[in-house]
Order: sequence, then structure tokens, then C-alpha cells
Amino acid sequence: MRGLPEGQHLSEARFLTVAEVAVALRVSKMTIYRLVHSGELPAVRLGRSFRIPEPAVRDYLSRVLDATS
Repeated sequence: MRGLPEGQHLSEARFLTVAEVAVALRVSKMTIYRLVHSGELPAVRLGRSFRIPEPAVRDYLSRVLDATS
């Protein structure tokens, strides 16, 4: 995972669950798990669950949209 954006403190960081990202992208949770396990979508593992930094989702979408245009 990349560090926090310059000037952002950990208390300001926003992390999303796999379910939240799946709903936002309108895909299944399994799709998000595949992206996390492949390394395409950075995530932090907390116990048995993953948390995905909000900027990582925006970066992923930017890469995907750039690749399709």
C-alpha cells in the first residue's frame, strides 16, 4: 500500500470494507477479493478481514478507465 497522501494524518484516513467496495463498484465481493489477492487493489489485512484505503479504489478506477480509453 502506498503511504498516506501528503499532509493527511492517519486519523483522517478512510478505509472501506470489501463489501463496501463491491457495492460501490457494483461487482461481487469475490471480484474484490480476487483484485486484492492479485495485488491489483492494495489492502490491509486486519485479522481475517481486509480494509481497502479509499484512495486505492480511486487509483484502481483511474487505471482501469485509462486502459479502456
